[in-house]
Amino acid sequence: MADWIDVAAQDEFIAGTRRVVETDVGAIAVFNLDGDYYAIEDKCSHDGGELASGTCDGDEIICPRHGARFCIRNGQSLTPPAYEDIEVFPVRISNAMIQVTIES
Repeated sequence: MADWIDVAAQDEFIAGTRRVVETDVGAIAVFNLDGDYYAIEDKCSHDGGELASGTCDGDEIICPRHGARFCIRNGQSLTPPAYEDIEVFPVRISNAMIQVTIES
């Protein structure tokens, strides 16, 4: 059975914002893209640096260290210097709370 981790109340997590939660597997960045919620590991596959402070361009996050781009929706690596995808995590809304789980 999956354990769900509270991220934020749905009415406090406005579109275009992101939150980072610490989990047993490391930091996870959760994004609100126009009312749809996505969670990715907060670690660039190029050098292990955090991603959440990077600039968003549509549904892409740009690594603040070297400019690699990743798709927020599916974790796909889109540009060098990153060549490996990053992990994505399930997100749900339960009792008006955005939640993420590290178990799939």
